[in-house]
Amino acid sequence: MGGALGACARYEAALLWPTGKAEFPWTTLGVNAVGCLVIGVFLVMVTEVFTAHPLLRPFFGTGVLGGFTTFSTYCVDIERLVRADRAGIALVYLAATVVVALAAARIGMIAARLVPSARGS
Repeated sequence: MGGALGACARYEAALLWPTGKAEFPWTTLGVNAVGCLVIGVFLVMVTEVFTAHPLLRPFFGTGVLGGFTTFSTYCVDIERLVRADRAGIALVYLAATVVVALAAARIGMIAARLVPSARGS
C-alpha cells in the first residue's frame, strides 16, 4: 500500500513537470532529491527521536518513499538519453543523481538533528 502511494505521487510529479525524451530529466532528479531528503529526516526521527510503531518504517520508509524515489526510472532516463545521442547529458545525470541523492539524505539527517526535541532539549 505504501509503495502504491509513493508511486502515485511520483507519477503525479511526472504529469505536472513532464520531461522530453532528449531533455535533462529534472523531474526525476527532483523527486529523488526530495525523497532522499525526507528519508534522511524520517530515519533520524524514528531511530533517535521517538519510538515508532514497528510497521511505520516498512510502510513509510520502504513503501511510500521507496515508491516515490525512482531509481529504476533513473536508469531508464539514462538509456533514453543515450539512445537520443545525448550521452554527455546522460553522464552528467548519472553522476548528479548520486551526488544530489546522497547530499539530500545527509542534509535531511542533519536538519532533523537540529530540531531541539531531537537533541533531547
